[in-house]
Amino acid sequence: MATGLRRRKKLMGEINVVPYIDVMLVLLVIFMITAPLLKEGVKVDLPDAGAQPLDPAFLAKHEPLVVSIDAGGRLYVNFGPEQDKPATEATVSARTAALLRRDPQTPILVKADTTVPYGTVVHAMVLLQHAGAAKVGFLTDPVKPVPRGAGGAPSGAR
Repeated sequence: MATGLRRRKKLMGEINVVPYIDVMLVLLVIFMITAPLLKEGVKVDLPDAGAQPLDPAFLAKHEPLVVSIDAGGRLYVNFGPEQDKPATEATVSARTAALLRRDPQTPILVKADTTVPYGTVVHAMVLLQHAGAAKVGFLTDPVKPVPRGAGGAPSGAR
């Protein structure tokens, strides 16, 4: 009697979410790794200086406009489209003026490579001032502490 009857399997109405969780975790790791790389922007070798850092509370309210000058003297702006491509002087002026019209308190910073001639940096500052920037700051690396015993006179001098 029982040999002719077939048992029907009950249909499962649940979704197996384990593969989706695995994919989401992989994407999370990828985004965690790539997010800091996207923030860096243009590769610039900054000079060392012992300047005071900017107020973090002020920077939280007003994201700064950073004009970067690479070793080749090309200008980059961190505002607007194509931030990773060189910008013309007209583009730098236009983007700066547009941002300052929207928020006059925006800090304007120049990030120049140590090998860039002084005249190129001054020219960039003049562009920013003509666009309406009243004050222009410079980004630098903090001064590296001198290891003990490494400073001063050579080892054989008295």
